[in-house]
Amino acid sequence: MVDFALSEEQEALRQLSRDFARQEIAPAASEFDRNGEFPMEIAKKAHDIGLMNIVFPESCGGLGLGTFEDAIVTEELAWGCMGITLALVINNLGATPVKIAGTEDQQKRFLGPLTEEVGFCSYALTEPEAGSDVANLQSTAVKKGEVYVLNGTKRFITSGGVASFYVVFAYTDRDRGHRGMSAFIVPRDLPGVAVGKKEDMMGQRASNTVEISFDDVEVPEGNLLGAEGDGFKIAMGTFNHSRSPIAAGAVGIAKSAFDAAYQYSRERKTFGKPIWEHQVTQFKLASMARDIDAGRLLCWRAAWMADQKMRNAAECAMAKLFCADAAMRITTDCVQLLGGYGFSREYPVEKCMRDAKVMQIYEGTSEIQHIIIARELMRARG
Repeated sequence: MVDFALSEEQEALRQLSRDFARQEIAPAASEFDRNGEFPMEIAKKAHDIGLMNIVFPESCGGLGLGTFEDAIVTEELAWGCMGITLALVINNLGATPVKIAGTEDQQKRFLGPLTEEVGFCSYALTEPEAGSDVANLQSTAVKKGEVYVLNGTKRFITSGGVASFYVVFAYTDRDRGHRGMSAFIVPRDLPGVAVGKKEDMMGQRASNTVEISFDDVEVPEGNLLGAEGDGFKIAMGTFNHSRSPIAAGAVGIAKSAFDAAYQYSRERKTFGKPIWEHQVTQFKLASMARDIDAGRLLCWRAAWMADQKMRNAAECAMAKLFCADAAMRITTDCVQLLGGYGFSREYPVEKCMRDAKVMQIYEGTSEIQHIIIARELMRARG
């Protein structure tokens, strides 16, 4: 039997997230968008009420929830501001490699402290020459005695300037291609780790995005995740958990813009009647509502499959592709619907449009999602 209803616990979590978005995030969104500061005080409040680190294992002090709940929370928080939301949920991304490949000792040592008081970790994969092309990483980690000597540069690392540790991907054996890639937990305070300036981004400006360099950093061998050569598999496995919550964030952005445009259409009059009464407006809003609902269902399916440990590469890619493109389309249409007001920073839809754009880029571009879907189709059909 198929059941689309949320459990009582999931509904409560959804309402908690919704209330937090409306009471704490949305009122501060424009200020953080203007100044680009990291929302530390909001993060502390989210941590205090249990909205951070929800996928951390219970053995580490986390809630032990799944990707499905992560998607629910991310959509609701993103309604208030995706930049602030990214700061609150990024730990779920950074912790996922540790959760799926780390030992119990690694999980307790590195994830445990983040549940005791507010703190952050980052997922360090992207490089100046390697984004969607993960196998083109230039970072290396050479084994010398009981340490790996790590060298390389990572770019566009979310929360990198506030993180206490990074999950870093580097080649331990380049001759093996992507099978020679490994993953490491790298504490920020190790000698040779340097954090660059914060990037001045077009949207999602409250998230702390930086460049990080590693210069002969000696990483203890006990910080290797899994075995040597497991890095690419860990990275892909992480994406199969993280892409559906990110897609849900795109749904939240689209829903925020839609709500503002809907309200405006009921109040704004042209030719003697509210613009809501013009069929062209109704068609626009109907299409938006359709895509928001469709996107949410794609997210939920992909997230549920992740929690069931089912192969979900295609489903995650479909959710990420559809929701990111829909968010860009919907927010642009909302700006158009508001006319000159849509182009003004006095109204929230222009910010939604700027925040939506990067949804088509990070966690794998929309073009890469097409490739993944096609590859999975060929695999399934022979």
